[in-house]
Amino acid sequence: MEETLAQLRAAAEPTRLRLLALCARGALCVTDLCAALGQSQPRLSRHLKLLVEAGLLERMPEGSNVYFSLAARADLARAILARLPEDDPLLAADRRLAARLSAERVRAASDAFRDAGADWDEMRALGLPGAAIEAAVLAALPRRVGHLLDIGAGTGQLLELVADRCDAALGVDASRDMLALARGRLAERGLAPRCAVRQADMYRLPFPDGGFDAVTLQMVLHYAEDPAAALAEAARVLSPEGVLLVVDLAPHGRAELMERHAHRWPGFDDGQMAGWLGEAGCALSSPVEIPGPPDVNLNVRLWSAHRATAVQPA
Repeated sequence: MEETLAQLRAAAEPTRLRLLALCARGALCVTDLCAALGQSQPRLSRHLKLLVEAGLLERMPEGSNVYFSLAARADLARAILARLPEDDPLLAADRRLAARLSAERVRAASDAFRDAGADWDEMRALGLPGAAIEAAVLAALPRRVGHLLDIGAGTGQLLELVADRCDAALGVDASRDMLALARGRLAERGLAPRCAVRQADMYRLPFPDGGFDAVTLQMVLHYAEDPAAALAEAARVLSPEGVLLVVDLAPHGRAELMERHAHRWPGFDDGQMAGWLGEAGCALSSPVEIPGPPDVNLNVRLWSAHRATAVQPA
């Protein structure tokens, strides 16, 4: 009862109710919340602190900034927000301003990528068969997934692909620019907050053991310094009998990719993947190969594994 009373007290204040209404639509950073509500950061920080302490909001540090989103267990907040009129002038104004600020952040991130000459859609950059890869991922996933984690989510393309199958899907990435683009993509398609992203290190995921029913790594491992450690960490957060999907390049002889695209591994063979997954406590199913166009000379492999044993933290 004390927890419920604390949450009711935290929500029963105009500014905090406005904060909950905004954060329920997707993660927002402190800077954007201050601008949307027209209040100073010190004052808003006190309100945010109370909402976090009450378990209504989740605080997610990201570089020099901090993002806030509705906590997964904030059912009371969702019930309260459901009673608010959608056409309330103040809440509608908050939403419009927050949407504009989010769009500006996405444009800035896009400009940063263009200025750096980076092509963040790697599958397109490499000429890989995106539609065939997406079909293989959907075929390998269960028809219904509770909680899914996408490691190295990039711009959120895979989250968008699997959204209809998941109760909740979370993507993590180390790049703040990527995360800004992903947040914009998910919001634009009406997938937030059921699909969300946050900054995290794939070697030290900030999640408890066994918290996800499915974990995906798409075109991530060939950048990893230590693929075995990344897979072990992915397996740690996978629930018993959960499914782990790895999509990456098959072994290839294109040495220029190592330099031009900063790849650290020239693709992976089934023996490597089976060994690493076995060490992580996962049993590998039959791999699937997705051939690339003949002129590209790159094939993609999909490795599907299931959690076979309890994985102990390293």
